[in-house]
Amino acid sequence: MNRSAALPIVLICLGSVWFLKSTSLLPNTSTLLALLLAAAGVLLFIVDGFNKSTLITSPLLIYAGAAIYLYDNSGLRPSHLLSFGMIIAGLLMLLARSEQIPERSRRHSRLPPPDIEQ
Repeated sequence: MNRSAALPIVLICLGSVWFLKSTSLLPNTSTLLALLLAAAGVLLFIVDGFNKSTLITSPLLIYAGAAIYLYDNSGLRPSHLLSFGMIIAGLLMLLARSEQIPERSRRHSRLPPPDIEQ
């Protein structure tokens, strides 16, 4: 009889989180969110490679994680963090306009490849 492993996996995950939270080993929610955003930015760059899309998205995800961490731990005002994020986004968008940076590859594109008639 082949049973699903979903329930044991859920129990292991919930028990692990509960254990980490009860022993104060799990960081608070904002620190965890900051780490997840930064990790998502790095992972996106690794998975999708260097192109115009990841040149903008990956650093902004990493900055969002850093901004959440700085807001929570150093007391910086949101207006400072958001205005600096806008500057970074604008600079990255200008940089992505360069012809030397490759476009996003077709294998990751949501659009179907164009029909080439011969």
